[in-house]
Amino acid sequence: MQDMGKQLSPQDRDQIAVMVGQGKSKREIGRLLGFNHTTICREISRNRWGDTYVSIHAQAVTNSRKKEAGKRHPLKDPQTYAYVLERLRWSWSPEQISGRLKRNNGGQQVICFETIYSFIFAPENKRLKLWEYLPRKQKRRKHHHGRKAQRVRIPDRVSIHLRPKRIESRDEVGHWEGDSVIGRQTKGKVIHTEVERKTRFLQAQVISSKSASDTIVAQLKIFQSLPSFLRQTVTIDNGLEFVQHSKLHQLNMNTYFADPYCSCQRGTNENHNGLLRRYLPKKTSFQNLTQEDLDDIVAEINNRPKKCLDYQTPTEALQYELIKKGLGGAFQPRM
Repeated sequence: MQDMGKQLSPQDRDQIAVMVGQGKSKREIGRLLGFNHTTICREISRNRWGDTYVSIHAQAVTNSRKKEAGKRHPLKDPQTYAYVLERLRWSWSPEQISGRLKRNNGGQQVICFETIYSFIFAPENKRLKLWEYLPRKQKRRKHHHGRKAQRVRIPDRVSIHLRPKRIESRDEVGHWEGDSVIGRQTKGKVIHTEVERKTRFLQAQVISSKSASDTIVAQLKIFQSLPSFLRQTVTIDNGLEFVQHSKLHQLNMNTYFADPYCSCQRGTNENHNGLLRRYLPKKTSFQNLTQEDLDDIVAEINNRPKKCLDYQTPTEALQYELIKKGLGGAFQPRM
């Protein structure tokens, strides 16, 4: 009785080779080995060597075919592969590419964005340098929440979780997010940035070091020139450059600290630091950077329309807030 479920083994192929040499028919070989004659026909046709059948060659071809069959295209199929590469070159993020493919496919997921990231950072694709098309251009992918928080050494630190909930809505002006942007050197000039949460208005100051004394001087210089309603709170990270944050209390400003390694809690500032990086990429030296040069960059950013502001510019949004307070002509912010 023929077994329709079993597969040919190396021993079966040895016997097929012997019987083929003896001149037996394919139907007879199938009957003797317990296989359907179509299985024998297909085996001899697919795995023959020249005009004959050699069992060692047939087994090697079968093994190679099975190995290749276990592989799939790195990005599902050639069409998806081409689409992903093209959109990466358009500066689309993997999540945007995955989401657009899903939308085009009637809501059914075509490829996960994690698959695209895995492909980009795979060692065998290093030569393609696809990471250069990513927004942050990182050669290696960082693990989310991959670092442990250090012990907090900032006196009078107040957690962001104690910040008034009304600040989250962005309905009120005067709440800022601050951070430092570092150049190529670990020591030397850095940039201190402050971004107003509602208007997305950016202010930045070149300082000679990342020290706490230089940082607080930069913050005071930025905030002292502002009307009182524009300086209510500032949310910062846990860097030691902010250990003198309490000096801002003299301006009646409350300071709040994000959770360690949770930059998303200061997303507005992080986004604007990314905009600065378009002009001053990572590993750029700040040693020859002047305040005038930085002011020109900041002015371009503040005068660029934003979707979240209904395509107003941050400068226009801030001027609107000043006009509401009757200060449109009395105060001119740095552009």
